[in-house]
Amino acid sequence: MLSLFACIACGSYYSMNNFYNAHKNDANVTAVEVPRFMLTLLKGLSPEMNTALQNVNNLRYIQLQPNSLTEQSAIQHEINLLTNERFTDIFRKNEGQKRTLVSVREQNEVIREVIVHLNKNQQHTVLYLNGRFSPKRIQEFAEQGKFDNLAQSITQHNSLWNTTAPTSY
Repeated sequence: MLSLFACIACGSYYSMNNFYNAHKNDANVTAVEVPRFMLTLLKGLSPEMNTALQNVNNLRYIQLQPNSLTEQSAIQHEINLLTNERFTDIFRKNEGQKRTLVSVREQNEVIREVIVHLNKNQQHTVLYLNGRFSPKRIQEFAEQGKFDNLAQSITQHNSLWNTTAPTSY
């Protein structure tokens, strides 16, 4: 954590890679980095999943459950660092204790990166998508809650991530 703040103090860009690597080994964390061949398997699970992941090149998912208010605050600060620089917030919904943020990075009128932050009951879920996306489609996904569904699908199919156990498809 100390090295994280030292890096931030130097003014360097805080990326999803930094965030993911800083937290993937924390206690009470579920972290999934989906290799390209696994994206193909995920796309085959359903027509809805195929549509959601159609133009995705890189997908990362991390769910954190901070143990204290200090950790909660630190994670929220890191999320802000992650989305404040180079990203534009296109959707924000605050309902009671549930907060949803969708932030994107554009290049030539095409969305290249999407960061979805879901915060509910002291639990932070961050979904990162890299690829080529239609701004209209991303807006629809945000407004219809489809990013929530995608995050749930990733964790429900966690048997796909265990590459050491024999699995039949």
